[in-house]
Amino acid sequence: MRQQDFLKSGFILIFLGFIFVIMGMVSSSFSGSGDFGGVILIGPIPIAFGSSPEITSSMFWAGALIAVIYLLVRRRL
Repeated sequence: MRQQDFLKSGFILIFLGFIFVIMGMVSSSFSGSGDFGGVILIGPIPIAFGSSPEITSSMFWAGALIAVIYLLVRRRL
């Protein structure tokens, strides 16, 4: 792949991330839910956190899915 393709895909991922954050903020303001969670990826290793065990568990699985997709894409390059 060319460097331009990497930059283009990176900008798309960042844009999608912003869209997901905005959608989450809008949906939480309507429901009044105070639950939150997130995933920090250090390389392919996910570190999950959340305000409840259910949120933390779902964040962990989301992070694991992202890590697997990352490893599969990285292997093809």
